[in-house]
Amino acid sequence: MITIKEVSSQKELKEFVLFSFEIFKNNPYWIPPIIADELEGFDRTKNPAFKNAEVHFYLAYKDNKIAGKIATIINWDEVNLLGKKKVRFGWFDVIDDIEVTKALLGKAQELGHKHNMDHIEGPMGFSNLDKVGVLTEGFDELGTMISWYSMPYYKEHFEKLGMVTEKEFYESWFTMDAINPAPFQRASKMIKERYGLKTLHFKKNADIFPYVDQMFDLFNEAYASLQSFVAINDETKEYFKKKYVSFINPEYIKFIVDSNNKMVAFTIVMPSYETALQKAKGKLFPFGFLHLLNAKKNSREVVFYLIGVHPEYQNKGVTAIIFDDFYKVFKEKKIKKFIRTPELLENNAMHNLWKNFDPKIHKRRKTYRMDI
Repeated sequence: MITIKEVSSQKELKEFVLFSFEIFKNNPYWIPPIIADELEGFDRTKNPAFKNAEVHFYLAYKDNKIAGKIATIINWDEVNLLGKKKVRFGWFDVIDDIEVTKALLGKAQELGHKHNMDHIEGPMGFSNLDKVGVLTEGFDELGTMISWYSMPYYKEHFEKLGMVTEKEFYESWFTMDAINPAPFQRASKMIKERYGLKTLHFKKNADIFPYVDQMFDLFNEAYASLQSFVAINDETKEYFKKKYVSFINPEYIKFIVDSNNKMVAFTIVMPSYETALQKAKGKLFPFGFLHLLNAKKNSREVVFYLIGVHPEYQNKGVTAIIFDDFYKVFKEKKIKKFIRTPELLENNAMHNLWKNFDPKIHKRRKTYRMDI
């Protein structure tokens, strides 16, 4: 017998988080989150996403054991600003039992009926800055700290239950050996002179903070044309500023500004924390933070987390400046591998940035939709 219970206590919320550790126990490709960080993200008093969303967490039980979990979400900004009558679902993990999956998705449908929504979609988080998609290819590839891993049967359950593809994403990587710096080195100098641009470089994380709000404003402008994009509000900017800036090597963030110091492009690259997180096993103490600190200083792999270019500059070769700046840093740091996070299949402008680096697609993922 399958029963579904809404999470109503801190103890159950921790069980919600820890269920993923059970599902992926001994899986060499899953990247465990830091448990305390995951719980903080679900704290209604700390995460501003809850101010603009209705969120419910559910656990499924079978034979008196936890068999699955799901978060159901209505992002009211998405509904009211974009007119999308959608229930999101995320943080989905389940045993290989399609009836458990059906029962969990039923909770997303119930929320949709309650608010007259017309479909559900997932897996996805509260906003565009959260994790997204279920793996459809690349199950034998190491995950990243900012993407969900999933078992092959997740997508099989969705498809057997009549869900259809809503969005497609792919992930890729390339190596330092694949980079020929000469073209963007020449272009960088020319474009800086033509448009009066310069790069802001950083040595301390504290020096980055004054520019982060402007970066998120540019992020909103750069991605506004994507049909699924919901702008990041001020409270969310502040939350992500505190949550992620400390994880970034200051040398790995580049802001391009014009002669008036207005930001026209940015890129955030993070050290690869994946192996460190596996060693930490969800805990910062007693030794987890040491693994993370070591990765921050010494990882030879990096993850391109965010990149944005103002619409007025998207066809003016500004990315040559970014690549030139990063090439110098990464050569000095002896970086060997570059990993790209999930990118929408429709985001051709982004794909074109990387075409000359011979990227290797190693993962694909989707969100699935079901009409209510």
